[in-house]
Amino acid sequence: MSVVETKYEHIVIDENAIPIIAGTTIKVIELVTESTAYGWSPEELHFQHPYLTLGQIHSSLAYYWDHAEELNKDIERRLKNIKQIRQAAGPSPLVAKLKSNGLL
Repeated sequence: MSVVETKYEHIVIDENAIPIIAGTTIKVIELVTESTAYGWSPEELHFQHPYLTLGQIHSSLAYYWDHAEELNKDIERRLKNIKQIRQAAGPSPLVAKLKSNGLL
C-alpha cells in the first residue's frame, strides 16, 4: 500500500487519497463521524478504540478541523451513496414481513 506522509504526526494519505491513521486501516472520517454522531470526546474514542493512542486520535481530529470542508464533502458523498444503494435494494423483506404481521 502506497501512502503519503502529512504534517500531522499520525496521519497519512493512502493510495485512494483518503487520510488514515498511520499503521492502521482507520479513516479520519470514521473517528469524526463517531465523535459527531455519538458526541464522543477523544477520551471516549480512545475507550472505544483502545488500540489507538490519544495522540493518534487528537491528530485525527486536528487533521479534520484543518480540512473540514473537504472531509465534510466526502462524508456527504458517502451518505448519498448509501442512500442510493438502499433505494436500489428496495424494501427489506424482513421489514415487509414485520409490517404484514403488525409488528412495525
